[in-house]
Amino acid sequence: KKEEEEEEEGWHPLYPGHIPTSPLQKALLAAGSAVMALYDPYRHDMVAVLGETTGCLALPNLRDKMKNHPEGYHILQERPRIRLSTLDMARLQGLPGGSLGREYARFLEDNKVSPDTRMPPKFVDDEELAYVIQRYREVHDLMHTLLGMPTNMLGEVVVKWFEAVQTGLPMCVLGAAFGPVRLSTRKLQVLATELVPWAIRSGLNASCVLNIYYEQRWEQPVESLREELGIFPPP
Repeated sequence: KKEEEEEEEGWHPLYPGHIPTSPLQKALLAAGSAVMALYDPYRHDMVAVLGETTGCLALPNLRDKMKNHPEGYHILQERPRIRLSTLDMARLQGLPGGSLGREYARFLEDNKVSPDTRMPPKFVDDEELAYVIQRYREVHDLMHTLLGMPTNMLGEVVVKWFEAVQTGLPMCVLGAAFGPVRLSTRKLQVLATELVPWAIRSGLNASCVLNIYYEQRWEQPVESLREELGIFPPP
């Protein structure tokens, strides 16, 4: 009945969970979530809100890159999801060492993370762009796997620099710029002299990481996928 009333009022959700917001509401959400995300970079919910409320230019650009690439277009048509319910973990764990599937499964095990913790989008006012940001979130752990980076603050900052160059999403730029403030001097030195220059060079050199249908490439060696994308070997 509620849905019927909403339809009569001329409003219906673009996708499950969508919350329509005005430009002012988006600006307020962006400001609030930015403050919270900088205060606590592990507040994934705040990072997610920041990504959605500030991605108005970057998301259409990413979608167009996918539409203009055969594999990316295929992903947009099929809308695959990376979740525990869609992953055959036993199969991934049984793949040869060095393969994308095995190394991804190992990354999830070693860092005690799950793809199911990725927030569904709420504030993106376009159903296709909502999928693009969802896909970006779900391949984030695969970026860690490809870049050989752990989930500690140092690893997250390196991945954020790579993603900032790759996606142009303001939240990645913010995370890359302000993430290092909590690192020790020694880690900052390694970050500034080795890891960040490598992440930026790789991000600029690599083709769009959203154009890889990872679910169809579990058997591919990580090194070969790195080469195909144009990611330089980790320092």
